[in-house]
Amino acid sequence: MSANKKISDLGLVLPAPMQVPAGVELPFRFTRTVGDRVYIAGHLPQQADGSLAQPIGKVGDDITVEQAYQSARNVALSILGSLQRELGDLDRITAWGKLFGMVNCAPDFTRQPQVINGCSDLILEVFGSEIGAHARSAVGMSSLPFNVPVEVEGEVIIRT
Repeated sequence: MSANKKISDLGLVLPAPMQVPAGVELPFRFTRTVGDRVYIAGHLPQQADGSLAQPIGKVGDDITVEQAYQSARNVALSILGSLQRELGDLDRITAWGKLFGMVNCAPDFTRQPQVINGCSDLILEVFGSEIGAHARSAVGMSSLPFNVPVEVEGEVIIRT
């Protein structure tokens, strides 16, 4: 089944391009294709209109693991939206290489893998275990941009 069909069947919506807060400049691209690889800059959880999704704050203090898991799913959708705009067709993706997940968390929080599972689970739901399989890191950070709970970057291999 095609990735776009699977996204539709799951009732998911890829968000519009990121709307950065006023006064913020981002002098980089969210995706960069070089040969058969697409490098994915750090993405944040977004709403369908491209604005930052709620809740914000530190996991383990301000928000729960379950809320952060959903934020990580929203980050996966943000990544897919950027890839769709870059590639024109998500079915050009032949393999997911790596995801690097960062969690804005309280100092004693240790469940970063469970949070980033939200992103991994969505990628596997959309692409299946063959194409969607990926290497991954999940680490804790003392802060993330705009106080979001999750940021994820990655790399995919594409059909040229």
